[in-house]
Amino acid sequence: MWIDRLITALLVVVGAVNLLPAVVAVAPSRINTAYGVSVDGADSADLTVLLRHRAVLLGLVGIGLLCAAFIPSLRVPAMIAGAASMGTFLLFAYATPALNSATMRVGRIDVAAIALLAMTAVLIWRKNA
Repeated sequence: MWIDRLITALLVVVGAVNLLPAVVAVAPSRINTAYGVSVDGADSADLTVLLRHRAVLLGLVGIGLLCAAFIPSLRVPAMIAGAASMGTFLLFAYATPALNSATMRVGRIDVAAIALLAMTAVLIWRKNA
């Protein structure tokens, strides 16, 4: 019983981590706060659209993880999607030199969230064993 509650709690936390950046989709003025990049200037419209689209995709991953917290049949696919999303960000971020501190903060948060997903996977495996 405690394992079920812990799995649910972990998925809610990781879902919230992925859902929180979705604010940028509806409030592009938050891009600088979230990512430490300026979207002012002549060529900023493209960057704004790309970051808002990224926010929508992260929101979808977050919603999937939140649903998976309460619907066990969604757990494995949602966790794979979350790990793939955060893992690819980390791959790109750590392969790119001289990123700003805000982007590195996002990377550290994703490392922690992937660790929580790994713990969740172990708990699910242990529960089903």
